[in-house]
Amino acid sequence: MVKRIVSLLPSCTEIICKLGYRKNLVGISHECDYPNSISGLPILTKARFSPAGSSIEINHSVTELLQKGLSVYDVDANLLKSLYPDIIVTQAQCEACAVSLEQVEEIVSNWTLNQTEIISLEPNTLNEVWLSFDLVAKTMEAPNSSYILKSEINEKFKLLKKKFKRTGEKPTVLCIEWIEPLMLAANWVPELVDLAGGRNVMSVSGTDSNFCSWDGIKQTNADIIIIMPCGFGIKRTLKEMHYLKSRIGWQELKAVKENQVYIVDGNQYFNRPGPRLVDSAEILAEIINSDYFERLYSENAWINIAS
Repeated sequence: MVKRIVSLLPSCTEIICKLGYRKNLVGISHECDYPNSISGLPILTKARFSPAGSSIEINHSVTELLQKGLSVYDVDANLLKSLYPDIIVTQAQCEACAVSLEQVEEIVSNWTLNQTEIISLEPNTLNEVWLSFDLVAKTMEAPNSSYILKSEINEKFKLLKKKFKRTGEKPTVLCIEWIEPLMLAANWVPELVDLAGGRNVMSVSGTDSNFCSWDGIKQTNADIIIIMPCGFGIKRTLKEMHYLKSRIGWQELKAVKENQVYIVDGNQYFNRPGPRLVDSAEILAEIINSDYFERLYSENAWINIAS
C-alpha cells in the first residue's frame, strides 16, 4: 500500500521529497514552495495575519494571537480529512512558524474512520535535523533512504572543512533572524557558522532564537553581520534595512565600516531545518572565507550590502 502523506511545514516537505517520497505527498502547507515538483498539490493552511506586513507589524500580530491563546495558522480540517492521509508531518517547535502539533491532534481526534499517524519534528541542532530524516524514513519503512542522504551530507561537510585552513582567530559572526524587534539566530545556525569557519556570537547552538538589545549588538561589535529574517527573501529584507540603518551607532559598527554586512535568503536556506542546510553552510563559507571559496551561489542566495 502506498502511504499518503500530508506535510504542514516547508522543511518537512523538503525532507519527504529528498528522501524520495514526492509521489506520496497529497497535501502541503501554504508556505511549502520547494521543490518545484510540489506545485499544484492541495494547500491546507493559511495565516491568520497579513504576511505582507513589516517586521514590527508581523511581530505584533503574531504576539497578539498567541497571547489570546489563538493559533497563528488555520487548517482546512475538511480538506485534510478528505485527503485520507496515512501520515501527517508537522512540528512542535514554534507556534509562530507553522501549524502546531496540538492543532493537528485536535483535528485528527475527531476522525472516526481514518487511522492517521502524526509525526512531529522538533530539531534544534544539526544532529537533530538528521534524526528527523531518520524518523520520516522509518515511518515510510525505508530507513536506508535516510542513511544515504545523511552520508551525502556528511561528505559535503567534510569537503567544506578541507577547503580552508584558516590560521589565527576566527572572525566573529553575528546572525540576525528578525530585524524589528531584534532577534538573533540560534538553533542550528551557530553550528553552520562554525562549519563555515566563523565564530558565532550572542546566541547558543541548540537553543531557541532570542530577542536582544541594540546595546548588546554594539558592545559585541562583530567582524561580520549576516541578516537572515525568518520567512524573508533578500528583496523583502532590503525593504526592512531602514530599521537597522537608522539605529544610533550603526555606522560605527566594525562590520559596517569594513563592508562586512550581508543579507542571505533566510526563508529558503536558514530557517528551514532540512536537507538544504548544506547549502546554508556553503553560503556562509563563501561569505566568511571568501579567500578560500569561489562564489557559486547567486545573488538570490546572498548579497553584500553597502552601509
